[in-house]
Amino acid sequence: MKAAMLSALLFVGSFRAQAQDKWSFERCVAFALEHNLTIKQSVLQKRLAELVYQQNQLSQLPTLNAGADIGYNFGRSINPTTNSFDNTTLFSSGLSLSAGANLFNFFRVQNNIKGSRYEMEASNFLLERARNDMSFNIANAFLQILLANEQVKIGESQVALSTSQLENTKKLVAAGSVPESNQADLEAQLARDSSTLVTARNQAVISVLTLKAILNLDFNIPFEPEVPANIKTTPVLDIAQTAPEMVFSAALSNQPQTKADRANVMASERYLAAARALQYPSLRAAGSLGTNYASTSQEVFGAPVFNGFDTIAAVNVGGSEYGVYQPSYGFNTRKTPFGTQIGNNFRQYIGLSLNIPILNGWANRSAVLRAKIDVENRELTQAVNRQQLRQDVYTAHANAAAALQKFHAAESTERASQKAFDFATKRYNVGLMNSVEYITTQTNLNKAQIDKVSALYDYIFKIKLLEFYRDQKITL
Repeated sequence: MKAAMLSALLFVGSFRAQAQDKWSFERCVAFALEHNLTIKQSVLQKRLAELVYQQNQLSQLPTLNAGADIGYNFGRSINPTTNSFDNTTLFSSGLSLSAGANLFNFFRVQNNIKGSRYEMEASNFLLERARNDMSFNIANAFLQILLANEQVKIGESQVALSTSQLENTKKLVAAGSVPESNQADLEAQLARDSSTLVTARNQAVISVLTLKAILNLDFNIPFEPEVPANIKTTPVLDIAQTAPEMVFSAALSNQPQTKADRANVMASERYLAAARALQYPSLRAAGSLGTNYASTSQEVFGAPVFNGFDTIAAVNVGGSEYGVYQPSYGFNTRKTPFGTQIGNNFRQYIGLSLNIPILNGWANRSAVLRAKIDVENRELTQAVNRQQLRQDVYTAHANAAAALQKFHAAESTERASQKAFDFATKRYNVGLMNSVEYITTQTNLNKAQIDKVSALYDYIFKIKLLEFYRDQKITL
């Protein structure tokens, strides 16, 4: 029983801790940096660029390769120890070691190294851009959640107000002070307000799902945003002091995409120099060691063995024949041992090779032309991105200025609508206004409140966008 009660208390405690667990903007960004799928892809691209750079660096080292072979030869084949054709079956094996080094190739390898280094730097900048963009997207999604929650509060307040008015109208109808049509109108208004509240709550759920997708957070995990302190009075940049050209100049020096474009242009220029080097001679040093073994190899061992005399000719002297003899000797043979063959067949080579490209299907020339086109393409990409950045900054400045004016207009509208609604409530309660006019005034107030909140968060987002272009960081 005690164990069950303890488990229940632990469960309740963990549930309350989970329920009180709030997600601040900074926590969302930190979580996304570790789990966001786009960020992970950018990290992989960075690692790939680093591997290419390291490989190009290691290509300066000499090459060293070892080899071994083993097998049987059948029929007529070359004896690897005598280099003669033998019609026999033999077992053979060989060992080899070769090395080489580029002595001069008009700095092709060095230019490839520099090019890959610039591309590695570009990948670092692109990763930084992905992180900045992710922070910006989180800020947008976070503000949408706050906006949706504010709209839910306004909807709940509107439903509560309509409910209160309906209850009061029911009493007036029962007392005969107002017609029953007023009650029917307010019931219809309460139904509309309830529908609007359902829509607002659904939008709040969708906003949370959008942010969870960016974070790569399990959709089943509860999520409650931590509202930044004084979000509605957050100090923002003065539009008059954020001239678009000033923001554009700051963005050119701060934006990772601009830095990546510059690095890519420099990388393509280095690759062009490497391609040009292919058109000129290259000098390479090489050396090798090798040996081999064959099962048919024989060697002589021991002293010669006397086998008697062999008749090599006959001589007729005075009618008598005499033989001419010579001694015959034999030799003891045996299969040459493996170690002996390896030592006897040991060979070495060292030399220089000069490669002079003369005609190879214009492959080298085509490589140069492709590299030139790549340089021009990356320069155009840099110019296009620069032009787009200028357009984005000027557009963001214009949108922020318009959003500020829209917010001020929404504030004025909300104040006027609130004043009109207060007067309408007094007139309605004393029977000087019909229900249709009252509901219209109430609807206008509700719309003005929603428009004001929407305009506020739209202004905050637009001004944060300008701040993002200027400083490449987002704070809420």
